[in-house]
Amino acid sequence: MVFSTLQQSQKVFSASRQVHKAAVQVLERGHMEETVTNSFASFIHEVLPEHLSDTVRLRSKRMILDSIGVGLLGSTTHVFDIALKYCQNMYSPNAVSSVYGRTGLKLSPTLAAFTNGVALFLPLLHCSSWQVHSMDFDDTWHPATHPSGAVLPALLAASQMLPVGSKPNGLDLLLAFNVGIEVQGRLMHFSREAHNIPKRFHPPSVVGTLGSAAAIAKLLSLNKTQCANALAVAASLAGAPMANAATLAKPLHIGNATRFGFEAALLAAQDMEANPLILDDVGGCSGVSAFYGDYNPMPLPLPGRDQEFLLEKQDIAFKRFPAHLGMHWVVDAALSARDLSIRYSGSFSPAAIRAIVLRIPESKYINRAFPESEHQARHSFQFNACAALLDGQVDVGSFSLENIVRPDLTKLLAKVVVEHPEDNPANFDKMYGEVVLHLENGDILTGRCDTFYGHWRKPLSKESLLQKFRANASHVLPESKVNAIITMVENIETLADSSQLASAL
Repeated sequence: MVFSTLQQSQKVFSASRQVHKAAVQVLERGHMEETVTNSFASFIHEVLPEHLSDTVRLRSKRMILDSIGVGLLGSTTHVFDIALKYCQNMYSPNAVSSVYGRTGLKLSPTLAAFTNGVALFLPLLHCSSWQVHSMDFDDTWHPATHPSGAVLPALLAASQMLPVGSKPNGLDLLLAFNVGIEVQGRLMHFSREAHNIPKRFHPPSVVGTLGSAAAIAKLLSLNKTQCANALAVAASLAGAPMANAATLAKPLHIGNATRFGFEAALLAAQDMEANPLILDDVGGCSGVSAFYGDYNPMPLPLPGRDQEFLLEKQDIAFKRFPAHLGMHWVVDAALSARDLSIRYSGSFSPAAIRAIVLRIPESKYINRAFPESEHQARHSFQFNACAALLDGQVDVGSFSLENIVRPDLTKLLAKVVVEHPEDNPANFDKMYGEVVLHLENGDILTGRCDTFYGHWRKPLSKESLLQKFRANASHVLPESKVNAIITMVENIETLADSSQLASAL
């Protein structure tokens, strides 16, 4: 058995040498053959603030503001406290970076990035004076990932790491943020599989880690070779299984992505080397393609006359309530069916319903007939539809344990039948939600949602986004600071020192 294992190890080592040899051969050909990895490194190194259009600036500033609000809310939680205590117990001689909602408390930059990243993606929230029992509140893109949470905490921590006199300004931070977002989006577009609700790896733990590395590489002004190495090192630190996506471990996916990407860039800055073809998938061994079954990479050119940032072409989805994005379709469909019921009979009566048919995409981890916990509830089509029918809304308080175990809700859940129409794919750009009420008298009422409010096709208004931010941030900060952060983000290009934003949190 030992001999067999040794043979396997030798085969792996031999394959690795072949990959390295192939990489060297490509690089020796110089610029005659541009590699995908090299194109990404060139983009990170060479992209300039003037490449950011007004649309990209506006959309990315909305993302930053929303992400900060979610992070501040997340800093009030029990899970955040666990992560914070863990980081405080680690030796941290370079404690210069702020922590969400903790006045005067500093951690080392990468640990602050980890802690604040966890705050952005929390399944359970508890506070002594008030309670929020579910959190899946950060932005979502298509192909499916949560782009901001993996990038912003690293940038905020890094802005405080740099010495006085070399602090990045607000425009530097905005550009680096968009670099991190763009890298994530481009990587997701290399796979058709990635366009659907994921089954194997949680996307933020994969592309988010490389996006964080790219953003920090840009903020630190790494050279082209170092930028390529940052991406390659980050690939060795990426990946988390979808099995943990509806558990308490889910926040670690974002926390690790922002921290490990940060660390990858710092290692690259010290000339740590890694496979220079990590995005190309050549030489017989998998690079980033290990995460996707149909990986087809393409070079990333600089933005110009014929090339735009992906954020220019497609907006971001912002959530109105803290639950998996798919729930937003079924909630709006349920509310529509409820309104029909009220117009039909003058009031909504659960007793008048014989059956509830949900026509939803097929996705096992968000198909939970009788959720037993708060984080399961926010990953349950059935729960969200029935909560919307019963209460006429879904909000932060809907996912409390008290609401989950209500007899009236349990009775409604028992009436649910799930269908998966062939024309309803598990794809955030193409899916729909349909809630059909079969009444005891034989009548049928149907509510449908093709695009919920907050989707990139139907974006939140400025007023709605500010309302969400104020509601989240006010749990931690006084109104004066909330207003100051809004002003800072809206005018981030004028900030002489971007670390002021981190300090304000």
